[in-house]
Amino acid sequence: MPYARRTRTPPAVVDELRAIATFIRAAELGSFHRAAQAQGTSPQAVSKTVRQLEQHLGVRLFHRTTRKSSLTEEGQRLLESVRESMEGLTGAIERARRAALGDEGLIRIGAGGAVGRKVLMPLLAEFQRRHPGVAFDLVLEDRPTDAVVERIDLGFKAGNPPTAQVVSRALFPIQLIACATPAYLSAHGVPTNLADLSAHRCVGYRQPGSGRPMPWEFLVKGETVYQTMTFAVCCSEPEAEMQAVLEGMGIGQIDSINATEPIRRGALVPLLVRHTSHRMGLHLYYAQRRDMPARVRQFIDFAVERLRGGDGFHLPAAELRALGRGDG
Repeated sequence: MPYARRTRTPPAVVDELRAIATFIRAAELGSFHRAAQAQGTSPQAVSKTVRQLEQHLGVRLFHRTTRKSSLTEEGQRLLESVRESMEGLTGAIERARRAALGDEGLIRIGAGGAVGRKVLMPLLAEFQRRHPGVAFDLVLEDRPTDAVVERIDLGFKAGNPPTAQVVSRALFPIQLIACATPAYLSAHGVPTNLADLSAHRCVGYRQPGSGRPMPWEFLVKGETVYQTMTFAVCCSEPEAEMQAVLEGMGIGQIDSINATEPIRRGALVPLLVRHTSHRMGLHLYYAQRRDMPARVRQFIDFAVERLRGGDGFHLPAAELRALGRGDG
């Protein structure tokens, strides 16, 4: 009869994390039966898990009797070594689970500077009062922000809709409103058509990247037209441009996010309103992902609910006509 070669049975694959957690529970409770009750399993399953861990480590961890089990010297050393680390690990896992399912953790948002200061800051404050466990990292840059490269959770873009492969939600239109202070108009007169603007002192915006002044944008017979202006004051920062107009230094074309509030309180007067361009808008965007944390989804829903329509950041047509001058 030929010799039959014995093959060695490979050791069972051990889930070390689960096995060590079972070992700690059995060691602390002093009984496989109590450990089984605590874990919702059988004493046989606990015994098997501990035995596999012993085989995996090559050392006996428990003295076993029919009534109880007690740690060997090696088992006691292992318990002292792993218990604190296991508590920290399980705590970290639980915190991560709560953050994914609940309203705790960081939300990273990208936006332009004016949008962040004027639109988002009050929104973030209100959301944080409702969800105090949420923290925000607000990346304010006046350039397109890539949701993947910059690792943001969501972004807000003023202008045209995002072109990247993201989910985009339109929130409200953004108007470009020619306006000036009542004092400037009293001293220099009111333009009644686009050609009249060339006789006025004007305040402009210079693109920081290219250094070129931005032409003004108007709506003429349903078409968008651009008009190159000569500026008495030209600024590379939108807030400085706005301040120059408020100081009476000239007529400016200001976006409605910045202009709506001072127009409503009478500090600025809208001009040539039938030519006001409103092709742009504010868009919320985010990458499509199945594992989106609950806090991010909650904030997206909150932002859409609060900002859609944007009455605080643009003027309805009837209101704009009622407040405007120079369309005679």
